[in-house]
Amino acid sequence: MIFGLRNFSGAFAAILLVSSSLSGLAIASTNSQPQKIAQSQVETVNSQPHPVFKAILPRLRQKIKIRLLLPKFIPESDGANPVYAIVESATLRKYDILLGFSPDCTGGTACRLGVVTAEAVTRKTPKLTGKRVVLAKGITGYFVDSTCGANCSDATLTWRLQGVQYTVGLKAGDRASLIKMANSAINP
Repeated sequence: MIFGLRNFSGAFAAILLVSSSLSGLAIASTNSQPQKIAQSQVETVNSQPHPVFKAILPRLRQKIKIRLLLPKFIPESDGANPVYAIVESATLRKYDILLGFSPDCTGGTACRLGVVTAEAVTRKTPKLTGKRVVLAKGITGYFVDSTCGANCSDATLTWRLQGVQYTVGLKAGDRASLIKMANSAINP
């Protein structure tokens, strides 16, 4: 009797242990479909691009066939002036997004914050140049500083991943901000 009770309590403890390890999982079944086990949080908040891209995501996903990498961090986007993402072009193998301080910004100096671009690499794609920087996941990026005269150009950070060349740029941007922006696009 005591032996049987020990086996029962051991089995009960094992069931408790297994059920506690499944606490983050949800089990669902519909009609006679097989059961599926899924994480209760499939995507975290950090896996989503910055909210500035929300309005343009459907258009981009419909048009492009390359991997869409959008940053989660955009400098100056949490200040008094709202930032808008404007699709300048979107094709199967390329997208160009302007970041501006007005929804009708066309890249003029007063409203321009920067750019996010991607394009499939071909034989005609020029070799990357600039100062080498190490990005997330050991990816090598190339930083090109801005130049200022009457106006300032974008500082850019460009890298390649799985046959696509990605660039983030900020008008008169600094290297640290561009690295943070690029890493926020690379990391899920």
